[in-house]
Amino acid sequence: MPFSRRLAPYLLVLPGGLWLAVFFVVPVAMMASLSLQTGNLIDGFRQTFHWQNYTDGLSTYGDAFVRSLWYGFLATILCLALAYPAAYWIAFRAGPRKSTYLLLLLIPYFVSFVLRTVAWKLVLTDNGPVLGPLRDHGIVPSDFHVLDTGTAVIAGLTYTYLPFMVLPIYVALERLDPRLIEAAHDLHAGRAATFARVVLPLSLPGVFAGVVMTFVPASSDYVNAEILGGPRNTMIGNVIQAQYFDDGAYPVASALSFTLMAILLAGIFLYARALGTRGILDTTAP
Repeated sequence: MPFSRRLAPYLLVLPGGLWLAVFFVVPVAMMASLSLQTGNLIDGFRQTFHWQNYTDGLSTYGDAFVRSLWYGFLATILCLALAYPAAYWIAFRAGPRKSTYLLLLLIPYFVSFVLRTVAWKLVLTDNGPVLGPLRDHGIVPSDFHVLDTGTAVIAGLTYTYLPFMVLPIYVALERLDPRLIEAAHDLHAGRAATFARVVLPLSLPGVFAGVVMTFVPASSDYVNAEILGGPRNTMIGNVIQAQYFDDGAYPVASALSFTLMAILLAGIFLYARALGTRGILDTTAP
C-alpha cells in the first residue's frame, strides 16, 4: 500500500483531533491543575495539590449534588415517557409528513434557550395563563403556586431537553426493518407482543443515546433552576457559577466541576452495564 494511502486516515482525523486537543483536552488539564491550587484573585493562585478542595466541596454542597441528580433523573424519565410515543408515531404513522412534524418539534428551539425559559416563568407565574384561571374557578387553592418549586425546575428541564430524547429514538425506529414487524405478524404475534419483542429491543440504542444526551446536561443545568426554581432549588450548576463569577473561588469551582463530571461518568458507566450495550449492538448488527 502506498505511503500516502496509509497516511490518509490520520490526515482526515487530524483537524478534529487538533480541535479536540485545543478546546477540550487543554482546558480540562488546566481545570484539573486549578482544582488543586490555593489562593485568591488578589494574591493569585499557586499549585499546592490541595485535595481538600474536593472533599470540602462535596461535603458543603452535597445537597446541591443530590438535588441536581434527582431533578436530572426525573426530567429524563419524563422526557422518555413523552418522547417515545411521539417518536414512534412520527416514525410509523406520520407518512410523508415526517419531516414536517420533526420541524414542528424543533421550531421552538430556534429561539434562545434563556428566552424560552423566561417564557416558562411567565406561563407558570401565579397570575399567568395557567394558574390564573384555575384559581379564579376555585380548582386550585389560592395559595397554590408552581413557580419557585422543584416541579417548575423539572418541567423546565423536561421541556428544554425533550428533543434530545425524541431524535435518537426516532432515528432508531426509522432504521427498523419493516419486514421484521411483518414477520412477527405472520407468526401470529399481536401488537403488544410485536412491540415488546421486536420494536422495543431494536430501539434500545436510541433510548440509550437519548437518556445519556438528556440526563447529563439536565443534571448540570443551571438556567432553569435560576429562573424557575428560586433560591431553595439551587442545583450544582448554580453553585459552580457562583463560585466562578461571584466569589472568584476558581479552585473550588473547578473541583466541583470535576466531581460532577466523575459522578456523571460513573452513572453512565453503570447505566451502560445495566442496559447491556454489547447486547444492544449485537441485536442491531446487520
